[in-house]
Amino acid sequence: MKVLRVRRWSAALAALVVTSALAVALGSSPAGAAGGTGTGYLRTSGNKIVDSTGATVRLTGINWFGMETDNKTFHGLWSSNPWRGQIDKMASLGYNTLRVPFSNDALKPGAVASGVNDFVNPDLVGNSPLQILDKVIAYAGSKGMRIILDRHRPTAAGQSPLWYVAATPESTWINDWKALAQRYAGNTTVIGADLHNEPHAEGTNPAATGACWGCGDTARDWRLAAERAGNAVLSVNPNWLIFVEGVSCPSGGLSNVWDNDPSNDEDCGWWGGNLSKAGEFPVRLNVANRLVYSPHDYATSVYRQTWFDAPDYPANMPAIWDRYWGYLYRQNIAPIMLGEFGTTMQAAVDKVWLQELMKYLGTGVNGMSFTYWSWNPNSGDTGGIAKDDWISINQDKQDILQPYLIPPVGGGGTSTPTPTPTPTPGTAACETSYALTNSWQGGFQAALTVKNTGTSTWNNWSVRWTLPSGVTLGSGWNATVTQSGTTFTAKAPSHAANLAAGQSVVVGFTANGPSTPGASGITCV
Repeated sequence: MKVLRVRRWSAALAALVVTSALAVALGSSPAGAAGGTGTGYLRTSGNKIVDSTGATVRLTGINWFGMETDNKTFHGLWSSNPWRGQIDKMASLGYNTLRVPFSNDALKPGAVASGVNDFVNPDLVGNSPLQILDKVIAYAGSKGMRIILDRHRPTAAGQSPLWYVAATPESTWINDWKALAQRYAGNTTVIGADLHNEPHAEGTNPAATGACWGCGDTARDWRLAAERAGNAVLSVNPNWLIFVEGVSCPSGGLSNVWDNDPSNDEDCGWWGGNLSKAGEFPVRLNVANRLVYSPHDYATSVYRQTWFDAPDYPANMPAIWDRYWGYLYRQNIAPIMLGEFGTTMQAAVDKVWLQELMKYLGTGVNGMSFTYWSWNPNSGDTGGIAKDDWISINQDKQDILQPYLIPPVGGGGTSTPTPTPTPTPGTAACETSYALTNSWQGGFQAALTVKNTGTSTWNNWSVRWTLPSGVTLGSGWNATVTQSGTTFTAKAPSHAANLAAGQSVVVGFTANGPSTPGASGITCV
């Protein structure tokens, strides 16, 4: 079958341009905490990902794109939600891993990050794309999250069937990966490299000129290229996982796919989603226990594959997933990390697809890992978990994903636990912690983590605290934050009015005044 995959980005960017020609190396940040993301560096064991203690890890993450586009940094930095607030929300929802797409253009000396609201994100002013990435990695690591770097495009212009183009030859691709592996060596937040996004057959060319798997042509065989790049990365940083996507058609695009005779069609699937030949032609790495296969899978909002119209849909889907990539997991050959999957959920068939796919991936720590596409609302063919304001959440999607998420454990920057008074009748038991997450001349940003430690749902939750005289509220997120004198109050937003037993929420806010104030009298009301 002929398979098309075109991702369209919204052009509506309320953006401010920030320039920089600097690059700095990032030091080690905290390791992922025990739980979904484990401790220390990760490795593989059969079809499992395990941490440095041998405990099974399940990555349940999300994609935050933008660094692969002309902006060369994360999208949504133009919004009213500060960048740390967005990461706080991801972590509070249960996403323990962040997959970061980038293009090689963003890594070039003198690359400029644009589309950054410097009023909301003053700490990013003058930062290069890599410096912003450094900060995101450091803060996500403080929350207990892990980072997967995804070489999404060879240039900001768009995706490519092969891992190289004229402007970015294979040598540049490999050297840039080695530089990133060196930059983050010793930083256990960054766990690995997704070598190239969605290798695929040429969309309209009947010749076999696209990425193949196992064909032996060094210019087209993605399996061989993944070995070359993966081993180069491991020569610099042997602790990283190497994430390898599939192709679309194993041949790279034979003519019989386009001859209108379905009887001899090649078994083609999503771009990057076809690993049907990986069992016969496995990726061979020089460091054992580092290979993770990472297919992609989508719904009809991206392209209406034939299987969506089968009379036995959705019962036919597990066999299709088994054929393309699931067999690698079920036969204990290697772990699966479903690197991209998503939908607008505008069609009923897509909602069913997402529900059945999540069931197929499995529950608990022994299920397959995944990173949902995407956090961004401006993905034209999937939409996002975040809505257009980059603060509100698409609850319909989140409700389907929620049972499969394993929240990160740990983090919170300089957070100090604050004892909470014994609750009065009708008030939920809770515990809180306050963290100063950023400061600048004349202002600061802070986060208040609130957890319902009671045994029942906390309806219309609210928290109150005191800050020194002279502090004035700037903005708040994840709650309705107000000020009366020196008293600040965060009330549950209408879209998330209730906090279930055991759940947490991170309330973020900015304020003007002393740069390092501490909060006192934190009370759940």
